[in-house]
Amino acid sequence: MGGMVRNVAKVGVVAKVGVKAARRPEVRLPPLEAFGGGELEPDGDYDGLRFSDVDFVGQDGGGARFMDCALMGCAVDETRLHGARVLDSVLTGIRGVGTDLGSSTFRDVEVVDARLGGVQWHGAVLERVVVRGGKIDYLNLREARLRDVVFEGCVLVEPDFGRARLERVEFVDCVLKGADLSGATLVDVDLRRAAEVSFTRGVERLAGAVISPAQLMDLAGVFAAEMGVRVVGLDG
Repeated sequence: MGGMVRNVAKVGVVAKVGVKAARRPEVRLPPLEAFGGGELEPDGDYDGLRFSDVDFVGQDGGGARFMDCALMGCAVDETRLHGARVLDSVLTGIRGVGTDLGSSTFRDVEVVDARLGGVQWHGAVLERVVVRGGKIDYLNLREARLRDVVFEGCVLVEPDFGRARLERVEFVDCVLKGADLSGATLVDVDLRRAAEVSFTRGVERLAGAVISPAQLMDLAGVFAAEMGVRVVGLDG
């Protein structure tokens, strides 16, 4: 119980002293060439290309590099991009279920209006990334490293941050529903502007986050349950 009390206290202390803001990506794409077609290639090198409404369903682009690219309206159901590197790129309206982005690197990337489910982003490195709009169900970010990441105006249903490290991560006007923070490390994580926040596990890992007074009231029952405190009225 003592550890839980200390962790809750730390959340309040962070709120008093402030939190470092995430550095957002500044993506400036050069003139792009249209993708010439064909399937993704493992360890392929894609530079300065525009992928419009391309069907990548079930393809294998493991280890590929995307540099200065725009992917718009692409289907990525069961697409394997394990270990891929996505750099200085914009992904707009991508959709799919079961996409494998495990151990990938996303740096200076904007992900806009994505519709994804069961995305495997475990062990990935995300740096200066904005996820804006859209909905992602059952996002797996276990053991991932997120630094300077902003989730903005999106819906995240049961995201798994187990044993991940989140540093300078912001949740802005987004819904964070049923998040799992088991074993996660949070540094300068700002939840104050989230539209909705709830957790299934790991609420004791919120040390290093900043929340609003209203969120503290909403989470009071969760904190109490974690500490083993029963809340009973005088007539109960």
